[in-house]
Amino acid sequence: MDGLLIDYGGVLTTSVLDSFDAFGPGVRDAFRDGGARQPLIDLESGDISLALFETRVASVLGTDAENLASRLMAHARPDEAMRDAVRRFHEAGIRTALVSNSWRRSDYDGLEDAFDVVVLSQQLGIRKPDPRIYEEALRRLELPATQCVFVDDLGGNLKPAKQLGLTTIRHERAETTIPELERLLFPSRS
Repeated sequence: MDGLLIDYGGVLTTSVLDSFDAFGPGVRDAFRDGGARQPLIDLESGDISLALFETRVASVLGTDAENLASRLMAHARPDEAMRDAVRRFHEAGIRTALVSNSWRRSDYDGLEDAFDVVVLSQQLGIRKPDPRIYEEALRRLELPATQCVFVDDLGGNLKPAKQLGLTTIRHERAETTIPELERLLFPSRS
């Protein structure tokens, strides 16, 4: 394998869903199939601003809109083991791409040195699981899908990537994902 495509929230951070749960009961469900789902899709597609997203989601959750995105993500912390692993793979010559359904560009500050390309849904106007976001990452990496692995914490994002020919890993924790990546990216070392 020559390339690594990797998600941000829930992979390079602790669980986004756990952060939603810490914010309050019912938040995860509101984003899954409740009234917060469409504003999330619109934000990640670049169709609405962060401020409008916060206003719409605040009305669904019955809370104040001020800094709502930051408050929702307050319990998501950097996963330093995963970040360090991506940097090591990149330094070893693996082509790396961040592929994220984005809320705001500043979330990725400090990770620029780990990636050859960054594909953000808001900028592209296409969000996972749309196969076109993976195709764009592969185009920018100049690699075929069969030479790449994609890591995401959500199974629904992995299925279309696998259909394109990418090898996929469902991330649950660094202790299992990193050894699997090492096995795939450096088979001669295994």
